[in-house]
Formats: sequence, structure tokens, C-alpha cells
Amino acid sequence: MQDLFFRRLPCLLSCLLLTLTLVSPSFADEEGDERAAYIRANYAKFEYQVPMRDGVKLFTSVYVPNDPHGPKNADGKLPILLFRTPYSVRPYGADLYKETLGPNPEFEQEKFIFAFQDVRGRNMSEGEFVNMRPHRAVKKGPEDIDESSDTYDTIEWLLEHVDGNNGRVGQWGISYPGFYSAAGMIDSHPALKAVSPQAPIADWFWDDMHHHGAFILPLAFNFFSTFGQARPEPTSQRAEPFEHGTPDGYQFFLDLGPLSNANERYFKGEIDFWNEIVAHPNYDNFWQSRNLLPHLRNISAAVMVVGGWYDTEDLYGPLNIYRQVEANNPQAYNVLVMGPWSHGGWQRTSGRELGMADFGFDTSDFFQQRLLQFFNHFLKESGPLTLPEAWVFETGANRWRSFDAWPPAAAKEKSLYLHGDGKLALDTPPSAELTASSSYPSDPAKPVPYTMEITNRWAKKYMTEDQRFAAWRPDVLVFRSDILEQDVTLSGAVMAELFVSTTGTDADWIVKLVDEHPGEIPGFEEEAKKNEEAVDLGGYQMLVRGEVMRGRFRNSYETPEPFVSGQVTAVDFELHDILHTFKRGHRIMVQIQSTWFPFVDRNPQKYVPNIFEARPEDFVPATQTVHHSPQHPSRLTVKILP
Repeated sequence: MQDLFFRRLPCLLSCLLLTLTLVSPSFADEEGDERAAYIRANYAKFEYQVPMRDGVKLFTSVYVPNDPHGPKNADGKLPILLFRTPYSVRPYGADLYKETLGPNPEFEQEKFIFAFQDVRGRNMSEGEFVNMRPHRAVKKGPEDIDESSDTYDTIEWLLEHVDGNNGRVGQWGISYPGFYSAAGMIDSHPALKAVSPQAPIADWFWDDMHHHGAFILPLAFNFFSTFGQARPEPTSQRAEPFEHGTPDGYQFFLDLGPLSNANERYFKGEIDFWNEIVAHPNYDNFWQSRNLLPHLRNISAAVMVVGGWYDTEDLYGPLNIYRQVEANNPQAYNVLVMGPWSHGGWQRTSGRELGMADFGFDTSDFFQQRLLQFFNHFLKESGPLTLPEAWVFETGANRWRSFDAWPPAAAKEKSLYLHGDGKLALDTPPSAELTASSSYPSDPAKPVPYTMEITNRWAKKYMTEDQRFAAWRPDVLVFRSDILEQDVTLSGAVMAELFVSTTGTDADWIVKLVDEHPGEIPGFEEEAKKNEEAVDLGGYQMLVRGEVMRGRFRNSYETPEPFVSGQVTAVDFELHDILHTFKRGHRIMVQIQSTWFPFVDRNPQKYVPNIFEARPEDFVPATQTVHHSPQHPSRLTVKILP
């Protein structure tokens, strides 16, 4: 258990990494060079323009093993593993090779035919690109195309034109390519046997762009400043990246002022999707048409949905795609994998740690073996498949758990009530607290930062960051349980059910669930004597889950409405699923605030119909109040696993 608390000092670790960089190449670089050399020696690359049903041709590169024979493919026939992306299949040119082909090196050694495709309208493919292209449930003719039909047509062409395939196709992708994987399995091509959407986007109003209506500023601004640049003709050239002029994202976005300044100062109206975001601040048909979830039907392929508990970009997608596939396709093989990872961390990192959190062992390698097992089983009809319905990592206890369903059926619903003395308890507030409430100031000019990291990008480690920097502020409320006498494991969705009031007419409500470690860690002194790099995590307030609700959307995401100043109002919202154990000796903590910057754009706190058009004078300080009397019992509803 002690390795949960003992971590290396960041400064010493940085020095060590710098020393290794100066004296020798990193092991990762050596492994990468070996992998690239193996691919170059063992695969032949071909490039094609693959025609779709409407005549548009999509650029596709295919890597075929020089020797297709192996223990799992003695007949020399291989399955195709398809990867569709808007981010380029570079390098272009039959003599220029990618340095990685599969999710991990063992895929390349096991041998598959790897196919990579620029999606319609991106990079070297023809046609018009549409972000999160809406699905067409009814297709009357060849002009009725979507990502499902493009996937179908691609598979059909590859089966006919790529020699040596065994008639089976798999598909996978992370993030945006995860969306294309999920869309590709709708109305599955008969040859599509296995699909793994990983960190997939399901609905861009909920994934990446907004959280309960609050605009996720650094993602949208940084992403579309580059990705959103026009590409009128096929090209192999990269778009020019945006230069912030400072590494300090907090100050950059604060200096940006109202969101209308983004176009006036930087984009000049030339980023089309940014213009769409501005024009559609509510969950209207523009966003609803980009919701993939209702269309996840007629799926005959086996599905493995993968996500990370600490994915700040796409946590909504994997959880809800798994649920919808399960609900709409009862005959389909459908499993969920959730690990202690940031966005794509299962492929890009060892999965041992994130920020200050240490998960005890390398979780990514363990998962990658199961992913290979999944594709081998369905594409090569090789080997047993021992995956549970839900294979989920339990943070806090640092162990994998398997369940017959997600969320676990055995979990019992309980409520954690906020009390006036800053306590968090299973009991409702006593009658003596008839008018109990807690208030705090909220000033858009001095917003609470979401991270202490100095970055102009979208921080990832904040998902486990020590929240003491926020708890010390007067504009953050803190509620703490008693010291736990036994382990408490929460599973499934966490619901915030607040009764609030504001002196303004609009407000954001951020609720953070925090694991507060003991003030003193038993055995630390002895460990410190043996390990100079040990760090005392006494009092560490580990963020477990945090979420924001833009109050104007409390009753409808389509039709926002202002608050009545001073009126007690119910605001309920979901914080997404967790599987976390608060250990004996720890405390469960809840923090509540109204700014979380620049992760969330600043709410003016004066109601304006479109926040993207707010003026400087619309941003006003307000006093926010959370009520916790018996009549207005603010609480978190959780599910406790026995």
C-alpha cells in the first residue's frame, strides 16, 4: 500500500530525465527505432485512391507483410485492420513508411494487413469534410453518404483489391478516429468482424466542446485554430500551428477577454467550425444531428469500447457508446474497458501514473495484451476470449475488477449531504439548520484556475491534481466527511443535486469529488530514510471527478433561461461514472465553485442570450449560495459497492 503515497520528487525526476537525455538516447527512442526498422523490413506499402459510391476517392495506404505466414495464419491469409482518420495517414509516398502500424508492436509481429485512410475532405482525400458528419439513417441513392457508408465502401474495395486477405476486417481508432470506428460499425459490412472505438467522440456538444452546456475553451480554441483551417484541395501539407506567444494559458485566455475577441483578434471569421460554435450556443439541431448515439444499430461486429477514467476530452463518449450498443444491439458481443488513463494514455504511456497518482503497476501493457487477444479471436479465429462484460480499473485500491454489467448491479444508492458546518455525511441536515446555507464570492475577473500547471494547452494531469490550491481560496466551498473507519467504494454515476441561489442572473456550478489522504502517512519517515526522492503525500486532495453545469441549462439544453436573483433553485447534473475506493483513514471531500478557468470559459454571471456575444460590461461579480437545510438538502447521490 505504501507505494500509493511515495512518489519521486518532481525536481529530481526532471534532473534525472535531463541527464539521461544528454548522455544517451531514451529507451523509448531505441524501441521506436527498432519498431520502425522492423516495419520497413517486413512490410510492403501501397497507396490507392479508393472510390466511394458517389465517385469521391479517398486516399488509402496499405501495408502488407512480405511473409504473411505465421502460427495464427498458416494459410498465408490475413485480416485487414482499418484505421480511418482526419489527422493524415502521412508519410505520403510508397517509399515512405509509418513508424507504427498497430496499437502496439505485437500487432505488427503477429501480422495483419494494415489499412490507413484519410477521411473524406481531409489531407489527400477528395470531397468535402464535415466535422462529426451527421449519420443518414435512410439512404435513397449514391449521394446519401456518411461515415458508415464510406467505411462500408472502403471495406468492399479492400476485400476485392488487396490480395491475401482472409475476408475479415477489424477497425480501431482513438479520439476522432474512435468516432470513425463507432460510426463505421453502424449497419456493419458483413466482413467487419471486430471494432474497438477508443476514447470515441459520441456527441460533440458533450464530448470536447461543452460539459453540461459550459464551453470548454482551451480545447475548442487550440484545436480549431489549426484543425479548422480550410483545405480547398487535397494536400499533404500540415496546417500552420497557432502561436500563443506565452506558455501561460490562464493569462492568455484571461487577456483574450470576451469570446467575441477570438474572431476579432485571431480567426478573422476564417475558421468555419468556430463560427458554427458561436452561432449555436445551445443544443439545437446543429448539435443534435451530430449525436451518433441514436444511430448505433444493426451492429454485427464484436465491439470493445475503451476509455480512461482521467480522460479530460472524451469520457462521455465511451461510457455512452457502450450503453447504446448494449441497448440497441442485444445480440452483439459488446464489452467495456475503463482504465486509469488520460486521453489515449493506454497507448501513449505505461499507465503506471498520472501526475501525483500512482496506480501501482503498468496498466497499459496489461490492456494491450487483451486488445490483441480480442482482434486475434475475431479476425483470425485464434485463441480463447476471456474478457468480462466490463473490465474496469478501481482507482484508490489500484486493481482491475470484472463485472457482468456496468454499472455493477450490486451497488446500493446512497446520498452524501452537505451540512452547514462544512461536513459531508450520510444523514440529512438536522432541523436546527432550517435556514442553513453557505455563500462564496465569484468574480469572472479573478477565476479559480483548474490547474496549477503552466500550460497554454489542455492540461491532462489536472484530473488527479492536488486540490489544496483551490480549497484555500475564499471562492471555493469545502465539505468533508469524518475520517473513514472502513473502505468505501463508489461505482457508476455520481449525481449532484444542488439547491442554489445567486445575486446574478446566470452562474456556473462546478462540483468536485475529492479523495483527501491522511495528514500523516504511516511509515513515511522510514521510507524517506531509504529513498531520498520519496514525497510525503500527507493531506493530498486527489481529484476523483469534477464536472461543471452551466446554470442556464438546468431545465433544458435547448432552451436556456436566466436565474431569478436571490431565488432558491434546483440544479441537478451528472458527474460521470467512477470506480474509486476511498481508503480507511481517508476522507471524502466535495468542493463547489463557480469558475474553473480556462478549462471552462467565463460565465458573465449576467444573463445574455449568447455568451459568445457577451460584452466586457456583462461580466460582473456575484455572490453564490448553496443551500443545505432539511427543505433544501443539497447532496451527491452515489452508488456504494459492497
